[in-house]
Amino acid sequence: MPLVNVMSTPELMRMGEETQPDYPEWIVPMAATLTQARFTSDEWTFERKFDGIRLLAFKRGSEVRLFSRNRLEKDLPAVAAAIAALPVHDAILDGEMIWGHRDGAYHIFDITWLDGRDVTGLPLTDRRALLEALPLTAPLCRVSEVNEAEPWERARVEGWEGVIAKRRDSPYQPKRSKHWLKMKCELSQDFVIGGFTDPQGKRVGLGALLVGYFEGDDFVFAGKVGTGFDTALLMDLRARLDATETDEPPFTKATGLPRVRAHWVKPTIRVHVGFIEWTTHRKLRHSRLLGLRDGTP
Repeated sequence: MPLVNVMSTPELMRMGEETQPDYPEWIVPMAATLTQARFTSDEWTFERKFDGIRLLAFKRGSEVRLFSRNRLEKDLPAVAAAIAALPVHDAILDGEMIWGHRDGAYHIFDITWLDGRDVTGLPLTDRRALLEALPLTAPLCRVSEVNEAEPWERARVEGWEGVIAKRRDSPYQPKRSKHWLKMKCELSQDFVIGGFTDPQGKRVGLGALLVGYFEGDDFVFAGKVGTGFDTALLMDLRARLDATETDEPPFTKATGLPRVRAHWVKPTIRVHVGFIEWTTHRKLRHSRLLGLRDGTP
């Protein structure tokens, strides 16, 4: 079987004139930065965020070694055999190993090395072109772009973990980068305000809401909500909360409750909050205010 033509872009032609680097024994996988932003742009590509195991594949001749993102070697014979059969001498692939009802699949989304050349400096679009030239066979597959106007809405409807946004012109960076962003599917729930913190810096009104939920006779502290406000709402909420201020915290289960610059109020105002997930200590992670609810808690 002929080798894949890796000299398909001007960038690679220029790289061929330089001294070829040594094949790396390890690369630090590029990681995405969590964002609450929701956007689309021609400068970005979007793909499904899988809930699997990050897997890096190192091929040298017929030898293939597979590693997790923490450099733990993985024994996946079917994946290794399919990579060994690729018509290239050496390559480093990056992707996610996903297990279905019966078999697993290696979803490859990037390539960092190909036939003696470090391709991490190429734009993502060029690295993807190199991947497109590889004849992948099961259990190998390519990660496809999500082309919907609101990809995160498709993620929510279809029960995905989220969406990954990547700049088309981005190089492969061995670190957590803002050139790759992860948009996790957002959860939402109603909570009741039990307190708030003072504003800091140029913030007005209040710093963050201290919210909780009722569990039987207990009012359980769930964490802080510090984003999702405009200035008018901050000032309006502060006035409403000042009118119901009390001396003691209303929470009966209050693990992690702040004690500095905190004010307590009667639990009478209900809010709708978006958040990414619950922490292991049952606190809100990456929460934001979605709106106020009418009526009593």
